[in-house]
Amino acid sequence: MNKNTKIDFNCDLGEGLDNEHLLMPYLSSCNIACGAHAGSVEVIDKVIELALSHGVKIGVHPSYPDKENFGRVVLEMTDVELHESLKDQLQLFKERAAMQDATIHHVKPHGALYNLIAVDEEKAVIVSKAVKAIFDDVKLYVPFNSKIEKVARDQGIEIIYEAFADRNYNDDLTLVSRSEPDATITDKEQVVTHVKRMFEESKVKTIQDNERDIKAETFCLHGDNEKAIEILKTLHQEFL
Repeated sequence: MNKNTKIDFNCDLGEGLDNEHLLMPYLSSCNIACGAHAGSVEVIDKVIELALSHGVKIGVHPSYPDKENFGRVVLEMTDVELHESLKDQLQLFKERAAMQDATIHHVKPHGALYNLIAVDEEKAVIVSKAVKAIFDDVKLYVPFNSKIEKVARDQGIEIIYEAFADRNYNDDLTLVSRSEPDATITDKEQVVTHVKRMFEESKVKTIQDNERDIKAETFCLHGDNEKAIEILKTLHQEFL
């Protein structure tokens, strides 16, 4: 790996773990919860301030409005209800960021919504329209070869391919369900190997022990990974 090669590591923050101050020094972008699945106005303000102090790109992390299930369950909502909820979340974040003169770099949907719009074109359209309704020029973090990738491009939204540093993949490039014991990677050396393969070779080794093509410009590590700090320190040393 060329040490001068720029690689972006992001993390979902403002989700109640209160570890942002530990993670932020090792990130180049972050995704801040909007209060729907986690967080609050006070937390949003705090994490934005922290990101600004570390020069970390700021992203919005909207979700199904479902704190009970942490946004990890597909809610029964009408398309109009989902659209309005997303717009409210994005607008709130936009207003809070403006109060600190912070630039919003990107939007990254959370949890069940993120996974759904990868495969459901109708819901992908709802998300992209909500983004367009609130923002003129933000980017959208999307998985490679997904429905939201195509829809966002059609809507004129710039995309950034995202992959997951600490999650295993299935052959169809969906993430292994969190209900499975091998969904999350906690060994730092395995994470490094996983990221290197995706970044350098544009390949991912699936849980079925096959290789699949993948593209990624930013890599997410989950803040609730039990080894998150240790893994991020290792990734930072290896790639940045």
